[in-house]
Amino acid sequence: MTGYQPRPIDPAALAELRATDDAGRPCAPYRETGAGAPLRCCLRGSEPGELIALVSYAPLRRWAAAIGASPGAYDEQGPVFLHAEACAGPDPDREGYPFSRPGALRTVRRYDARGHIAGGRLLEIPAEEAKGFAAALDEAFADPEVVLVHVRAVEYGCFHFEVRRP
Repeated sequence: MTGYQPRPIDPAALAELRATDDAGRPCAPYRETGAGAPLRCCLRGSEPGELIALVSYAPLRRWAAAIGASPGAYDEQGPVFLHAEACAGPDPDREGYPFSRPGALRTVRRYDARGHIAGGRLLEIPAEEAKGFAAALDEAFADPEVVLVHVRAVEYGCFHFEVRRP
């Protein structure tokens, strides 16, 4: 893998989201009956029986607040899955990009230091998934104005993970 690091939701933000989400709703945990919900706390799919929650999350708003940026109208929030209780986070030995499968469509959205959209592209994940993501991120960070990239699912617009300039 390149120097790009997919980032889960920050533990402090997770603690807040497990109480009240970014839309002001209380967290409503439930037991997973299927499998594969993309958990943004540990960047893996859920397993049957795990206690998870679907919450509204505003990643750009939280990033902007931490650095004093003002994304204005580019601020958005949407649904994300997470463990309803604290977890260990991502497996440090896991390689590759989370929620990646050949043929899946992702948006790779770029942001500048103000939190404004600085471009983006559609990525159809190729058979060599890591190379596809690396190329898309190389392209994004080739623009010196880009400081942050959000990877989202095309189908539902869900935030999957962020990557910051290495």
